[in-house]
Amino acid sequence: MTMNSYGIIKSFYILEYQSVCMTIPSISLLKYKLGNIFTGRSMYIQQLTHSFKEGFSKNTFYRFLNSAKTNWLRFTSLLAADIINNDIKDLTDEKRKNVFIVDYSLFSRTSCKKTEPGSKVFDHTDMHFKKGFRMLTLSWSDGNTLIPVNSCLLASAKDTNIIGPVKALDGRTVAGKRRKLAQTKAPEAMMTLLDTTVTSGLNAEYILFDSWFSNPAQITAIKSKGIDVIAMIKKSSRIKYEYCGKKLNIKEIYSKNKKRRGRSKYLLSVDVMVGKENPVPEKIVCVRNKANRKDWLAFLCTDASLSEEDIIRIYGKRWQIEVFFKTCKSMLNLIGECHSLSYDTLTAHVAIVFTRYMLLAVEQRQNDDQRTFLLDS
Repeated sequence: MTMNSYGIIKSFYILEYQSVCMTIPSISLLKYKLGNIFTGRSMYIQQLTHSFKEGFSKNTFYRFLNSAKTNWLRFTSLLAADIINNDIKDLTDEKRKNVFIVDYSLFSRTSCKKTEPGSKVFDHTDMHFKKGFRMLTLSWSDGNTLIPVNSCLLASAKDTNIIGPVKALDGRTVAGKRRKLAQTKAPEAMMTLLDTTVTSGLNAEYILFDSWFSNPAQITAIKSKGIDVIAMIKKSSRIKYEYCGKKLNIKEIYSKNKKRRGRSKYLLSVDVMVGKENPVPEKIVCVRNKANRKDWLAFLCTDASLSEEDIIRIYGKRWQIEVFFKTCKSMLNLIGECHSLSYDTLTAHVAIVFTRYMLLAVEQRQNDDQRTFLLDS
């Protein structure tokens, strides 16, 4: 951990938790939670084996995680911005395009009857409803290192799909805003995560996401913020694009044009306009589906000056977030470590797992990247 990162953690956590005879700084609780996963033993087992040497009780620790006043969304955004701007920025070539990546993964729970606000959420991986949350995540990448920036555990936007209890809190508080965000639709929640990221001091040339977020309203809203979009688009007959003076869907555009043959990296490239009030010029690139050679995929880019090869190459960086989800679940115990029923505690747990990943990602970059030797010298 760098001194700058440590300073943000220490300055951000100004709250202190009272124990019986002494004041426990929250930075001590945070450091214990960050490193606890690497000991291989939970706090309960550590207390049973008398290996727990910290100066606070388990009740103090649980109150820290369950605090409704801690803005974990803001915390991870500031920490990510500090790491990227001070530790990774000098290791990245100026010609390289940095990107934001948005995706979600299932945060499963075996039972949601008492988990706040546990829901039945649709898992697009196997096309079934499951219990838990959708962990919407926004990350930053330079192509070598992925840094998770912030996230939100999304419950169902429909009250009929909510299984667990829902607390009625003041919407002006951090806890109230957190729960309100949890029950918004994924495209709206994504815009909130993006706004928080930008205000934290992070920038990227492009934002990448798959077809679940690539609706025209979403794309034009992001473009208005000065960030270009590269996304896979749905083969929907309801989404129209302005092409040659006509409103056509992607299937109609694909069928009306001659495809490239041979060993070309793409089949088709066309320029279109998207949006009703303020149309945005975009480029659509169609490629072969490697999983099914008879099928094809379509990518959309709001930067019309970008070449087709660069669009395909940059979108390939999106796969890093899939590796990130796998690492958090398999190695950092994202799902199995926390069994709390409180939404505040679950949010804190996700933020701390993300912090662990950030610190490990920086350590790996500094050990593997030869350019770090030049900075040290």
